[in-house]
Formats: sequence, C-alpha cells, structure tokens
Amino acid sequence: MEIYRGKRLTVEKREVTLPDGEKKERVIIHPGGAVAILPIEGDDCYLIRQYRFAIDDYIFEAPAGTIDEGEEPDETAYRELIEETGMKAERFVPKGWIYPSPGYTDERIWLYLAEGLSPCSDYGMDDDEVIEVVRTPVADLAAMIADGRIVDAKTICLICRCLQ
Repeated sequence: MEIYRGKRLTVEKREVTLPDGEKKERVIIHPGGAVAILPIEGDDCYLIRQYRFAIDDYIFEAPAGTIDEGEEPDETAYRELIEETGMKAERFVPKGWIYPSPGYTDERIWLYLAEGLSPCSDYGMDDDEVIEVVRTPVADLAAMIADGRIVDAKTICLICRCLQ
C-alpha cells in the first residue's frame, strides 16, 4: 500500500516474507536512482560542501544527483557535474553502483570517475541547493575519511572505488 507519493520518492507499506517463511510488515522507500561523481584533475579533485537540511549541517560530498525520468545514469552524471560544479568532463569512467541504505530503501547510486574537466555553463545549480565547490588534493581524501571530515556514505564508497 502506498503511504506517500512525492516529487522524488514514494513510501510503501508492504507485507514481506522473510527467508525463514515468517511474514512481517515493512516500510520501503523508493526514491529512484542517483549518481555520484568524483571529478579529478591532476593531483586534485572537486568535492562540494553542501547544506543538508535533514541533518541541519554542511558536509563534504562528491557531486551527485537524482536520475530524471527517461535519463540514463551516464546522462545524469554529465548533467549533475555541470549543475553542481560548473565543469564538464571529457570522460566518465563507470565505477559500479551501490545500495546506500538497503535496510529501508531500494535506491541505487551509480558511481563515476570524471576526467578531462573544463568549465561549462550548460546547466545552472538547482535553486534549492546551497553548495560550495572545494578543490581538494586527492592525497588528502583518505585522511578526510579517517578523521571524519567526509562522512557521506556515497562519497566514501566512490573514493574507495576510484582510488583502489
């Protein structure tokens, strides 16, 4: 049974059968898909420092965004990189996908490394986002994860996939 339908997501209450045959009621959030991009230029990458209202704080993240209806993940990566950083990339290297929180959502986030960066103004930033682009040495990323400056799960997964 659908509990809520919004612009970006739906919330469903459903009876599920667990592997042992037991039936339970669960709530599942269906937000659609998303992408996250790590743009790297030489020894530096570009993160964003974004205000997130759910936690009432700013956090460091990889540029990211939701897949629009009819859009493929690589098209979303191209668009979102421009919207959030003002740069386009010559190459997007797919780095797989992740389930960020499979305990309550079926969301998949596709991960990309972006290379060959250049300025671009084809898309503007969304009017409901508060974002600062931060040029960061790639060599600092592991320390930023270890000391808690980067706490965003998709960004941590993306960094691990891109720098392994």
